[in-house]
Amino acid sequence: MLTGNLLIVVFLGALAALFFLILKVKLEPFLALVGVALATGLVIGMPLNEVASTVTTGFGNTLAGVGILIGLGVIFGQFLGASGAVEKIAGAVLRLFGAKKSPAGLALTGTAVSIPVFFDAAFVILSGLIRSLASKTGISVVTFVTALGVGLIVSHNMIAPTPGPLVVAENTGAELGFFILYGLIVAIPATLVGGYLYGMFIGKRIQHSGDVEEVVVDPADAPKKEIGTGLSFFLLGLPILLILFNTLSNLWFPGTTLASVLGFVGEKNVALFISVVVALIVLHPYIAVKSERLYTEAISSAGVIILITGAGGAFGAVINKSGIGDHLIATMQDWSIPVLLLAFIFSQILRASLGSATVALVTTSSILGPMVADLGVSPILLGLAICAGGIGLSLPNDSGFWVVSRFGKLTVTQTLQAWTLGGFIAGVTALVTVFMLSLFAGFLPGL
Repeated sequence: MLTGNLLIVVFLGALAALFFLILKVKLEPFLALVGVALATGLVIGMPLNEVASTVTTGFGNTLAGVGILIGLGVIFGQFLGASGAVEKIAGAVLRLFGAKKSPAGLALTGTAVSIPVFFDAAFVILSGLIRSLASKTGISVVTFVTALGVGLIVSHNMIAPTPGPLVVAENTGAELGFFILYGLIVAIPATLVGGYLYGMFIGKRIQHSGDVEEVVVDPADAPKKEIGTGLSFFLLGLPILLILFNTLSNLWFPGTTLASVLGFVGEKNVALFISVVVALIVLHPYIAVKSERLYTEAISSAGVIILITGAGGAFGAVINKSGIGDHLIATMQDWSIPVLLLAFIFSQILRASLGSATVALVTTSSILGPMVADLGVSPILLGLAICAGGIGLSLPNDSGFWVVSRFGKLTVTQTLQAWTLGGFIAGVTALVTVFMLSLFAGFLPGL
């Protein structure tokens, strides 16, 4: 197999080929991702019997995590939309934040929701709000996609008890309570700058590819009667609450039968399935459209998203197998730069090259964590710098890239401009905030 800097050349070449096939040749992303994944494995020099198995394993492992979730999420969103619940929730956000600040409201909502809920699940659940808010406010769909996506990914990377930050706190020896507190402090400006301010900026400069007017309901399909705002929020929040119970049960009732029951009910796929069943029963009086039509439309949409998301995972698995992450870490350890910046760069490059924010955080903290005492830096600040690096530069080897692209109805170019760059700006903002905190390390508790 290839080693050293040739791995970086192959990685960059694979991305270039992928963009060329999708943007210029107009090849279906699913075919482009699978083809480039296979070709990359061959060029790297992986044994022939491992190339196909790595691609299929990567595809399968990705869908094991999000396949059922995407299918249930699309059905859930379809029924919420047909009942008028999404419109009610969008109206409540507008009343609270006002039309001009509604993207900030959605971004902060995403930041709060993604603390107990995984990014993919939260984006699927909340994506129905995007077009509704855009239709009501006249603000670009791109702005709302950026606001929601960045808000979700910031807390996914910065605030425990999501797995990445939790492992970072453990590996760096940071006190968890303070780590959560300062993670919140860092997450808020990152969300507002990368999600809201940049979202407003980019939304005015690129044309959205989806049809916002699709949210206008045909009179024949209008809800039978008006749904209440409270019921709408309850249904949207139900899967989030169930998943939160799973998280809290392990903290409050460890090792008990109750914890096992809540853990099962709160597993993300089970939680969303329960929420779909509840929605089917509770929303029936409000929906005029035949259920068969809603199922057909949802499954048709979910199928395309599932294929592309799985293919993105397959491409990421080949890149991961190549060892490029290990090579980059070994190369950068000799660089003479400030330790907080080095931690950010470590994590950022692994995030871009491996496609997984969690893997980037775990790997970087595993290397730098044991060196905290020698580095002479606060464990909390080092951990937060690592977490900041995992936020941005989501590329097509990240399954989340395709979730945002497909649910947000963005082209690949638009996804790079809005989601990838927006996340990078949020990550840099988080790093700047960490450096600002470091100026007061001797005065702030825990630092």
